[in-house]
Amino acid sequence: MPQDRHDDPFEWIDEESERRSRAGLVRTLKPRPADSPLLDLAGNDYLGLARHPEVTAAAGAAAARWGAGSTGSRLVTGHTELHSTLEAELAAFCGFEAALVFSSGYAANLAAVTALSGRDALVLSDAVNHASLIDGCRLSRAEVAVVPHADPEAVRKALEAASLALTAEAAAQPPRGATRPRRRALVVTDSVFSVDGNAAPLPALAAACRAHGAALVIDDAHGFGVLGDGGRGAPQGAGLAGAPDVVVTVTLSKALGSQGGAVLGPARVIEHLVNSARTFIFDTGLNPAAVGAALASLRLLRREPERAARARALATGLYERLTAAGLSAVRPDASVVSVRAPSPEQAVQWAADCRAAGLAVGCFRPPSVTDGISRLRLTARADLTDQQIEEAADTIVRTAPTA
Repeated sequence: MPQDRHDDPFEWIDEESERRSRAGLVRTLKPRPADSPLLDLAGNDYLGLARHPEVTAAAGAAAARWGAGSTGSRLVTGHTELHSTLEAELAAFCGFEAALVFSSGYAANLAAVTALSGRDALVLSDAVNHASLIDGCRLSRAEVAVVPHADPEAVRKALEAASLALTAEAAAQPPRGATRPRRRALVVTDSVFSVDGNAAPLPALAAACRAHGAALVIDDAHGFGVLGDGGRGAPQGAGLAGAPDVVVTVTLSKALGSQGGAVLGPARVIEHLVNSARTFIFDTGLNPAAVGAALASLRLLRREPERAARARALATGLYERLTAAGLSAVRPDASVVSVRAPSPEQAVQWAADCRAAGLAVGCFRPPSVTDGISRLRLTARADLTDQQIEEAADTIVRTAPTA
């Protein structure tokens, strides 16, 4: 029986769809063929390991031995020896006491932020943090303050104000005994911001946290495998690896070419997550094939540390070629190169023109970017040749819109 439109509970979806269409913000799924002829500067396979024969063979071998799925949550049946091995080698490689693997980097970020904060905590979040950190803040039940982008002084002032407020409250209502009042505080930031590819000032942020007893949580999704000594990550490069007040999250789906995520930090923090992080306790464990692939990639990176430097060098070279041609781009700190477009519509057309010319590029536009600036987002993979970078730069310049 036809439903009366006035009784349709999803009528509002049609209105939202029309609004997106008018604004030119409709997203569509486009299947990627297994043997795409496009030169790919859109994905996040920073080290070019997703198709490496050792990595794909390890994925197949893990699936054959342990099964296609993990069969349950890690605390029930979803934990294998392979998971433990990956966690131990990840922690050792990045310089932390312990690690915990999750089904995605998104789940790892939700776990770190929610399990380390809580109703009486204060969380300070960088203004352009990844959506997973933002969602973690929303779910934390803590008091959340958004601080200006990459601004350690703003973090210091916010922590100082919170400390003064707590002291004043304690003075008005003195607690029993002489215990100094303390409030749980957490500062969360990306190490490398995913849109523009610029790095956070990690040493200065850590200093601001330490001055007020706050913990620092760093999402190293875009730094791990590219920055640090041989790709050991931005925190290691900043001298923060293994620090007792620093927790790091990584994804296995970018530099390692697999899937999943992990939290790295002090052993007591990891034990706390095992017992309290909802995205660990109630989620199915990462499938064995992904674990096997990530472990093979990690070992390959340890054996070939020059891949990290190669990715950074190609990104810098691409940036220099594009800016020399008059395009507006952000100098990359890792493997991401961001090139500004005059408008959302022109960004979409620019990306389409690149694709027609055989080049796949990312296209970021509002509302995905909060500053309202539309961009092409390019990733320089370590396995690309100098000639491929030259060809990509030529295509981008040739198809660039006029302002």
